Amino acid sequence: MRLTQHSDYALRVLMLLALEPDEVHTIASVAERYAISRNHLMKVAQTLIQTGFVEGVRGRNGGLRLARNPADITLGAVVRATEDSFALVECFDRERNVCVVTPACGLRRPLEEALRAFLATLDARTLADVVKPSKRTDSIRNLLNA
Repeated sequence: MRLTQHSDYALRVLMLLALEPDEVHTIASVAERYAISRNHLMKVAQTLIQTGFVEGVRGRNGGLRLARNPADITLGAVVRATEDSFALVECFDRERNVCVVTPACGLRRPLEEALRAFLATLDARTLADVVKPSKRTDSIRNLLNA
């Protein structure tokens, strides 16, 4: 399983907003701190705003901030909102599947189970879980402020 860059960036943005909840973060400042594409980050921000995870603050001192408590944002919900497809293999997409062994294949079921387990693990973790104060989050904060 591999997450898209869109999901990766969305999770990073949410972590930063949760680590620094009293600040409003511009797209430019987030892009600079993470050394990622500003254009791509704009699309990510739009997704996060549309799905209700982030609030876009307008005006001179505008930017991004969390729209919900980090404890109310599951990683699974974020990944579901930011991934286009969970079709791990061709047969997961019933409309485009042309694999000739699909009727007899034993691979689909274990892959479906693995995907369910993957999402269940993410559903069991919140944004608050991954940014709760620790040496690790202190390190993240230091790296982002370097």
